[in-house]
Amino acid sequence: MKPLFPSFVFILFIFFTSCNTGPKVIDDLSDKSFNVINQNGESVTFPDDYQGKYVIVGFIYTNCPDICPLVTQNLIKVQKEFNNPDDIQFLGITFDPKRDTPEVLKNYKGLFNLDDNFDFLTADSTTISELMDSVRVRSQVSFTQVREDDKEVYFMNHSDKIMVLDKKSRVIFEYGGSMTPVNYIVEDLKTVRK
Repeated sequence: MKPLFPSFVFILFIFFTSCNTGPKVIDDLSDKSFNVINQNGESVTFPDDYQGKYVIVGFIYTNCPDICPLVTQNLIKVQKEFNNPDDIQFLGITFDPKRDTPEVLKNYKGLFNLDDNFDFLTADSTTISELMDSVRVRSQVSFTQVREDDKEVYFMNHSDKIMVLDKKSRVIFEYGGSMTPVNYIVEDLKTVRK
């Protein structure tokens, strides 16, 4: 009669290696560090200052006529589904720092009547460009017009993206920001918050 122990160990090994160990890490931002400013003019280091929480980030600019308000609305819907949780931070990061100053972002946040666990971030153009490159968000001016009062008006083509970072600042989910059904994001978050 053959001993069962080696077979049993092998079966346990297969079982544990095939179990879902969590979502696949898409990107690790824990070795990145960006000095940004929130809507209150306070210095923030992204993503360092948010470690220990899940972070749901949408990429926006406040003059966007179509996609960005939908991205923001989707973040708000997720926030409401979880009843403003302490372990989730919601962020909107602008890729238009020229116009999206902290004051503009504060007004934008006020328009949506958002809670404390929802911040908007900006920085100087170089920092924003580096941050966007690190998360693969692209943007470019698509239309420019100078009005009679010499004020420049422009719109931007850009990536449509929401991403979720785990508590170690690793990107674990990415979505089309304006088009993904909110319940997909909610269900994915529920699987990792168990």
